[in-house]
Amino acid sequence: MEEKNKYSIIVPTYNERLNISLIVYLIFKHLRDVDFEIIIVDDGSPDGTQEVVKQLQQLYGEDHILLRPRAKKLGLGTAYIHGLKHASGNFVVIMDADLSHHPKYLPSFIKKQLETGASIVTGTRYVNGGGVHGWNLMRKLTSRGANVLAQTLLWPGVSDLTGSFRLYKKSVLEDVISSCVSKGYVFQMEMIVRASRKGYHIEEVPITFVDRVFGSSKLGGSEIVEYLKGLVYLLVTT
Repeated sequence: MEEKNKYSIIVPTYNERLNISLIVYLIFKHLRDVDFEIIIVDDGSPDGTQEVVKQLQQLYGEDHILLRPRAKKLGLGTAYIHGLKHASGNFVVIMDADLSHHPKYLPSFIKKQLETGASIVTGTRYVNGGGVHGWNLMRKLTSRGANVLAQTLLWPGVSDLTGSFRLYKKSVLEDVISSCVSKGYVFQMEMIVRASRKGYHIEEVPITFVDRVFGSSKLGGSEIVEYLKGLVYLLVTT
């Protein structure tokens, strides 16, 4: 008998009290006939995010919503590793909590994986049908420039290196994440570059990235400097 797929959706949070209820509602709305769990890794948000998640657990059930908090901000990469420890699915989705990644795309990710047998399906802003909404010209140019620079130097075979809306086979995510050393903004790029170098089958789905609805963006000048340093590191080590 064929094993039924289960999808573990890891959502790292920090001060996402205003967004988390809506994203959970939308995940449930768009994954009606899918076996899934949402693993919320909260890094000690002072805004009451965890209290909201506990209310959501009462509403949707603790088997569907797992709260796995950490004491403080410890970085995105380690948040995924932490969530992965608690994942019971054979597939893992990583997505942001700030509504920049709309759950309406999840069925497309799942469909693409089932059709192609891909190890990774990644959302991309940079193919026909994809895009960005709510960014000013400078932010668009920075993101586009970062991707073009990385494409030119690293030849990863994917169009959107810094996106963080992805579906992985769990075993593949465990393998790739164990070989990554980067932190923050560079982490997503290292993940996909290392996966490409390891020969994993990667497919893409066009998405429209929407700038965060509530709260402030966590990307600043220091992240851009880290990105450039990370690019050099990957150029040398992959």
